[in-house]
Amino acid sequence: MLAQQTQSPHVRLEGEKEASLSFPQNEAQCFPINQLVLTDYQAEEEKNSSASSLKLIQPSQFSWALKSVYAERDFALPACIGSEGINVLLRRIQNRLIDFGYVTTRVVVEPQDLRSGMLVLTVIPGKVGRIQLQDQSAIPFATRGTLWFAMPMAQGDMLNIRNIEQGLENLKRVSSAEADVQLSPSEAIGETDVVISYKQRFPFHLTLGLDDSGSKATGRLQGSATFSWDNVLTLNDLFYISGTRSFKRGSDNAEGDYGSKNVSLYYSIPWKNYLLTLSGSKYTYHQTVAGVLESYTYSGESQQMKANLSRLLSRGSLHKTYINAALWTRKSHNYINDTEVEVQRRRTAGWEVGFNHTQYIGETVLQLFANYKRGTGGNKSLPAPEEEFGEGTSRMQIFTAGIDFTYPFTIGNQPFRFNTVWNGQWNGTPLTQQDKLSIGGRYTVRGFDGELSLSGEKGWLWRNELGWNIANKGHELYLGIDRGRVNSSQKEMNIGNTLMGGVVGLRGNLWGLNYDYFVGTPIKKPEGFKTSHVTTGFNVSYRF
Repeated sequence: MLAQQTQSPHVRLEGEKEASLSFPQNEAQCFPINQLVLTDYQAEEEKNSSASSLKLIQPSQFSWALKSVYAERDFALPACIGSEGINVLLRRIQNRLIDFGYVTTRVVVEPQDLRSGMLVLTVIPGKVGRIQLQDQSAIPFATRGTLWFAMPMAQGDMLNIRNIEQGLENLKRVSSAEADVQLSPSEAIGETDVVISYKQRFPFHLTLGLDDSGSKATGRLQGSATFSWDNVLTLNDLFYISGTRSFKRGSDNAEGDYGSKNVSLYYSIPWKNYLLTLSGSKYTYHQTVAGVLESYTYSGESQQMKANLSRLLSRGSLHKTYINAALWTRKSHNYINDTEVEVQRRRTAGWEVGFNHTQYIGETVLQLFANYKRGTGGNKSLPAPEEEFGEGTSRMQIFTAGIDFTYPFTIGNQPFRFNTVWNGQWNGTPLTQQDKLSIGGRYTVRGFDGELSLSGEKGWLWRNELGWNIANKGHELYLGIDRGRVNSSQKEMNIGNTLMGGVVGLRGNLWGLNYDYFVGTPIKKPEGFKTSHVTTGFNVSYRF
């Protein structure tokens, strides 16, 4: 649901680089140079106020770019350098600066006496001038805060194209907004104005959905409605509320009254290189089971809330790395005929830390993540009943990590996509059922109906998918093969630990209707693990 409401745009802006040239050998007119120095530009009054001796030349803040002159392995000091050689060195350093996002910073040669054996190259830093936002919306939505919260830079800062990319992604993260940028010369020397064209469409959206992802005990057919509001505070923020409930149908394996409901809230707001996300949900279910003398109603509810703060740690032309920290709380209650089953009462809280790295290799995308989750005694947490037997704890320690690799390619004129995802979980403490890794179903190992699952304290999940965008019309035929394995310390509860399944399906968009239909089958399962020989499923949604 979150993916339908938010965008994850990847903005990549390129500076113009000059073609690299080989360093000329044996120039007719050249000077013997044994030292190469990169220094920052000083205005005339700054030069006059300081000693002019070469001994007082201060290294530039960009001195790291000097490594680029040796990258081709055709240049080394000492060397005899003439005008052509100087131009090659300037070009290499300039291209290196552009690679790191300093597209308006320039490298020049100022007048100097090369008989000293020292070549001094001067960097003229390019700085940010005025930052302007031109709102082209039919009804203006943008405010000063829209721009200030989005852009991780201010007038007078060093201009780096990566900061502009981050700002554009913040502006475009809500689905109704579009943004573009132009750099134009400023009135101030060495500064460049950043002019952003911004346009937002109608900010309110209603999404209706229907799928069969529920359980037979409480209703497989699930209907949902989501209301979302883009730019609530005109700060590139997003709010949505979503409700899901089950609908009865004849194929459900239940008697009497039954059903389930879920309500979730979400709010996120970016601030420069940070993103704050607040979320919460409440799930309820009830099921009537006939006994010998009377019927019993089993019911329950669970609630969870989470606050997550992420920060951009590193950004280049081909990568992004984020770190994140979160606080969370979770509680649940179960009842029989409105009497609580106290041994099943849960109340836990804790924190998480992690990182996420995305690498772009041409059109290929590689994502890596790792996360550590720790339970604490906060928010009036209750000890888990399993602690008495050493089979679980409310102060859990869980480490998760994963890889997501997507490779698009073409055969003839037909576009294809290969995606492989691997996720793993490891535990530092015994885990309750809520914290264990479960496999078997459309969101884990496809090909299984999801009525039963295998669970363990540690394990892994590997999903593979090959998709064909038929005639490039937005309808993807896909084939998937998934495998998962779990391990549990409670051996007597284990009937097996490995599942493998396959699926074939079709997904896409038809006249604004998003759809996904699939057919799956188990390939490998433990003996005694009951599931359908053939599993079908669907998901449709329409956004207004």
